[in-house]
Amino acid sequence: MPAKKYLIVIGGPTASGKTKAAIKVANHFGVEIISADSRQFYREMEIGTAKPDAEELAQAPHHFVNNLSIHDEYTAGDFEREVIPFLDKLYESYDVAILAGGSGFFIQAVIEGLDDFPEVPKEIRAQIEKDFEEKGLAYLQKQVKAVEPEYFEIMDNKNPHRLIRALSVYKASGKPFSSFLYQDPKIRNFEPIFICLEMQRPFLYNRINKRVDKMMNNGLLKEAMSLYPFKHLTPLQTVGYSELFDYFDGKTSLPAAVELIKRNSRRYAKRQMTWFRKKTYWNRFYAKDPDAIIKFVTLRIQADLEKAEREY
Repeated sequence: MPAKKYLIVIGGPTASGKTKAAIKVANHFGVEIISADSRQFYREMEIGTAKPDAEELAQAPHHFVNNLSIHDEYTAGDFEREVIPFLDKLYESYDVAILAGGSGFFIQAVIEGLDDFPEVPKEIRAQIEKDFEEKGLAYLQKQVKAVEPEYFEIMDNKNPHRLIRALSVYKASGKPFSSFLYQDPKIRNFEPIFICLEMQRPFLYNRINKRVDKMMNNGLLKEAMSLYPFKHLTPLQTVGYSELFDYFDGKTSLPAAVELIKRNSRRYAKRQMTWFRKKTYWNRFYAKDPDAIIKFVTLRIQADLEKAEREY
């Protein structure tokens, strides 16, 4: 009887402790971690993405961290196409693997797969890009929110490239962008075990504020300045960098930019929490109790094994 394969999926909002929990769970089961944090893919974005540090990376094997350049075009579909065969390879040596991160779209791509999106005529995208140049980000946000109210709340709705993509698909097909997501979940050769880390909101927000202060002390301003010439690239249209780019452009002061990073990070965490709460299959744990996660996963696998033996 072949061994069943499991994917422990550790999700949760930013700053909730996913990295530390994933490392502890990985060390207990002697397995490897795949990152599902889409900002941590990029080598050049080191400080502002709160990547695992050298010590953490040494504690357990991590994959899909620092695997891309900001100049690379990369989508959730690309992530799915790379991670699934990578998991197949891992499962030759292990019965368990870990997928950890807060990018719900990328997690869902691995678990259920993505449907094919309609082809967007160049003239439609060109018109939307022109509208953005003339009318600004708020115009795009209003347009997308009107046709995608729920998806708007969980997407990176301050990223013009994401908004243009969603609006382009809608204009080309007459259907919301989200209607092309997960219509027919793909069959996978593993069973996911969903773990969502939770934390009381005031405590989480305090952690976020302190994390931003630590990033600034560790050189985020210098890192953002080195990336400023590439601010138009999609990976850099993100919290922690776009606010500092506005400071470099003279649109705000440095203290105000730092406060905006904190505020926008808290808002991002709130959107993440909303997304995770809407998915009823997540098993919720306090971030400070990874031992409870290990016990839950162990009992779940043991119960499956006992059931399989009875049926065999």
